[in-house]
Amino acid sequence: MLINFFQKVLFSLCGLTMITSVLAQVPEEIITEASTPMEEQFLDGVVERNIIHETYVLPYAPMREADVPWERTIWRVIDVREKINSPFINPLRPFASIIIDGAQNGDLTAFGDDNFTQQMDPEEVERLLFRIDTNLVIDPETFTEEIVITQSNIDPMSIQRFRIKEVWYFNNKYSRLGVRVLGISPLQDVTDEATGEFRYELPLFWIYYPQARELFARERAFVTGNDAAPMTWLDLWEMRRFSSYIFKASNVYDERLEAFHETRIEQLRESKRIEDDLFNFEQDFWSY
Repeated sequence: MLINFFQKVLFSLCGLTMITSVLAQVPEEIITEASTPMEEQFLDGVVERNIIHETYVLPYAPMREADVPWERTIWRVIDVREKINSPFINPLRPFASIIIDGAQNGDLTAFGDDNFTQQMDPEEVERLLFRIDTNLVIDPETFTEEIVITQSNIDPMSIQRFRIKEVWYFNNKYSRLGVRVLGISPLQDVTDEATGEFRYELPLFWIYYPQARELFARERAFVTGNDAAPMTWLDLWEMRRFSSYIFKASNVYDERLEAFHETRIEQLRESKRIEDDLFNFEQDFWSY
């Protein structure tokens, strides 16, 4: 009787094990590609790139007044029609649209002067960027006169030149000549309404470059080469990958080069001489 009892228990355990094994092999639900809804992604490339969005901007290294025994302020002009400056007029995202959008939405503070003392509010920026014209139009059928108000805004692609204010300084702590961009201003061409001839160029506003570094670090600058290693506008400015010429250097009269040199050739020669002086300044500190 005891042997029969153990045989029944062993048989029951074997049967239970077989049932458990069979149930374990049958899934509750078979998941297939057709049965699983997946969000479709449309990538403009091979992989999703987040390097620019995750960029961290390093703050400037602290400096004491005693560390900077010499400095000189320089004003430059960038002409986007030069080949090396072509990233400034990339039709997908021209550089002018970056600083104009930043000044409009409050990401950047706009100033009315290059000393960064006349701060402008967004309403003042709007009045500079948008122009409202009142025109008298005659209906060709009824010959009645009607006043039409039109609003026109500045096309970022029409900005052909930018002004830059920068400071060249000698760091006594590291015995090194450095440069720091202080401000950038887009220039608008003002033409004669009657003849359409160019009259002068008008600085729209100035932005403070140290404040704009965070914004520039999130904006891609198209540079021909490797699309997998994009360059930001912060990289372009810090690496100084642009061509420009000097139109003003700090002087006792606070005048531009054109006040001392009449012809364009003389002004360019003086600009080149100032460039050479800045380059030789650091070299003169070293002797072998």
